[in-house]
Amino acid sequence: MSKDLNSPFRTKTVEQSIRDTEEPEHALRKSLSAWDLTVFGVGVIIGTGIFVLTGIAARNNAGPATALSFVAAGIVCALAALCYAEFASTVPVAGSAYTFSYASIGELPAWIIGWDLVLEFALGTAVVAVGWSGYVRHLMSTNLGWDMPAALSGPDAGGSFDLFAFLLVLVLTAILVIGTKLSARITAVVVAIKVTVVLLVIIAGLFFIKGDNYSPFIPPAQPQEAGGGLHAPLVQLMFGYAPTNFGVMGIFTAASLIFFAFIGFDVVATAAEETKNPQRDMPRGILGSLLVCTVLYVAVTLVVTGMQKYTEMSPSAPLAEAFKSVNQPFFSGAISLGAAVGLITVCMILLLGQTRVFFAMSRDGLLPRVFSVTHPKYRTPYRATLLLGGIIAVVAGFTSLEKLAELVNIGTLFAFVVVALGVIVLRRTRPDLHRAFRTPWVPVVPILSIAASLWLMLNLPAETWIRFGIWMVVGFIVYFLYGRSHSRLGKLGQDAKF
Repeated sequence: MSKDLNSPFRTKTVEQSIRDTEEPEHALRKSLSAWDLTVFGVGVIIGTGIFVLTGIAARNNAGPATALSFVAAGIVCALAALCYAEFASTVPVAGSAYTFSYASIGELPAWIIGWDLVLEFALGTAVVAVGWSGYVRHLMSTNLGWDMPAALSGPDAGGSFDLFAFLLVLVLTAILVIGTKLSARITAVVVAIKVTVVLLVIIAGLFFIKGDNYSPFIPPAQPQEAGGGLHAPLVQLMFGYAPTNFGVMGIFTAASLIFFAFIGFDVVATAAEETKNPQRDMPRGILGSLLVCTVLYVAVTLVVTGMQKYTEMSPSAPLAEAFKSVNQPFFSGAISLGAAVGLITVCMILLLGQTRVFFAMSRDGLLPRVFSVTHPKYRTPYRATLLLGGIIAVVAGFTSLEKLAELVNIGTLFAFVVVALGVIVLRRTRPDLHRAFRTPWVPVVPILSIAASLWLMLNLPAETWIRFGIWMVVGFIVYFLYGRSHSRLGKLGQDAKF
């Protein structure tokens, strides 16, 4: 711990963080293996990104070279994943980037990143639940001829309440209360269906590829239409740089868009405390899930852009429409069903990640301690899960989150920056720590991770930065009004029992 326990930058030792996990009333059950973690990672990463963003990026930004955009985005995530793997194996405690920051940079930065993650995972869960609801309503209307009453179809469909999104979050909340191992089993089944659909696209699509559709592989560069005011990327407002579509730079423009498709691998780190052998299994789960998904993304993109000319691709359902274009309606329907089923695991794991961050902050006293009590039978943070699940269910039911969804992206990238910085700091302040996994080439890899994440953040609209800034200001206010005075680490500085 830092010497000055009254400072907002006081740090909590790795040893104390681990001791806290041994308190019976606040302990989580260790039940997850490397396989479970990899399944969690694949389950949350493969979602709307592969089923939707492929078409948008290919049609508007990079053409067939979108496959290279997925490689570029995957490299950015891989740099961050190497940093996450070191921390998760060294500090196997719930909370992910929040806990890592507390051990390296200090309490206030940890609070800010925790506050950021709570927003990121909450909005992500709600957005995915609304998206899932839309898929289900479409499938029911198309295949069963039954239309959901408009009033219960949600704001995005002209209604007032999204019943399906609301019920999905409530059901997943109940599953997470019962146990993380049960969640892993359900996730494994759904991921198997989802990966089967993705492999179906790759294998079946190979028979319908036309070489002419790859020409040109990197279409000639075109200037983007000028975005006005706060809708313009921050990098354009700051430096006058205008991103281009297509060409070599279009590959990176597309990468900043399809980065959405990789969001979620960091959620694996939130389950470190519930892993049987975190020192060995956390790096395997984090890096393994990211590798699997990157390979699948690149393969799917190459197949789909080979089946259909990029200029003709559907921006809303590119995979399904590609098979329709070659008169294969069966595969089109299977893909839509796989997308609907697959979004369930995305929603579940994002909710799991949020509850674990909230639980860790509560256990440290930065949020009310009542939410860090685990269930006497299931050993899950049931109070935090019920509270957050209820709130998110209501948000998903009543709110249109199209604009707020961009905050999920900037929040994730901000977490990447903090974790990479934390690796550098902890290497200097605690070189004696045993690290089961060591990020290679420190500080080069963390610095590259910070630079790459900041570049993608700068490509987000200025209005997204403003919303993010407002949320951060609220976080500072909450910390200084409540968190700082209730912090267990701060009370230790006042000779209170830790």
